Amino acid sequence: MSDNLIKQITTDDLRRMGDQEGLILQGCGGLAQEWVDGINELLTDAGILLDGSKFEAASTFQHDGVTCLLFPFENVKLNIGKLAMWRLQTHDQFGGTWLSDYVPNRLGGFVKEQAPPQKPKMELLGRDGNIFSLMGVASQLLQRAGMAEQNREMIERVTSCDDYYKALNIISEYVETELSPKIEPQKSTKKKARNTHER
Repeated sequence: MSDNLIKQITTDDLRRMGDQEGLILQGCGGLAQEWVDGINELLTDAGILLDGSKFEAASTFQHDGVTCLLFPFENVKLNIGKLAMWRLQTHDQFGGTWLSDYVPNRLGGFVKEQAPPQKPKMELLGRDGNIFSLMGVASQLLQRAGMAEQNREMIERVTSCDDYYKALNIISEYVETELSPKIEPQKSTKKKARNTHER
């Protein structure tokens, strides 16, 4: 019994793997596990997988009506030159290609993960304490920051809240105020240690 982990992924998942590399084989119908075991055996016999290393975290996906397998290079010891030769020699049989070629050529390229928009800052101190006035200022800041969905959500939550202080805290979830929770930066002990060595 093999202990390989075969994950079912989508082409969207592949497009988010811009920082990874791997081998993709196309037209892998039948049992994925048999394919993984067979490829591990083939590549071991060919001297491509080294020191008892195996592809253990393969993934399967569908594209253009074809079942494909992705063998990520992470945590695998490979002779990459021999693998490149093997891929070319067996291309007619397996349609082997690199992940970094497949995604741009077949799926339109990798997508960059977008960081969530940063919360706009708003000082409560010195402002009119009327909750609707504060909500209005926060609403304008959110709209300017392109956070229309968050703005709608905030207005809905504040207007249905019957407690002034709760409403203030709700506003502080969407815009950064004196009431927003502070995120403590993690202190690195390594830097200090390095600096003392330099002196």
